[in-house]
Amino acid sequence: MSATPDETAVSEQSAEDFRENLRELPPSAKLVAKVLEMEAPLSQGQLAEESLLPDRTVRYALNRLEDEELVGSRYSFKDARKQVYFLNR
Repeated sequence: MSATPDETAVSEQSAEDFRENLRELPPSAKLVAKVLEMEAPLSQGQLAEESLLPDRTVRYALNRLEDEELVGSRYSFKDARKQVYFLNR
């Protein structure tokens, strides 16, 4: 099944919107988004490990991304005490 021209236009528009919203955010938020683009879902600790950013910086970046509704979260299936994060696209 291939995407219809309308579906392709919508996905391209949403990708452009995503990038435009990301453009205004600090570098740490951009890095966290890039890590999530490559590997998701990840916990805050995993994000800190993968991005080489301090936990506090990752928390700040996630808060900024959540404020812009670029990132979503859910409880981890492996450990319900932790939340994992993923990109909203």
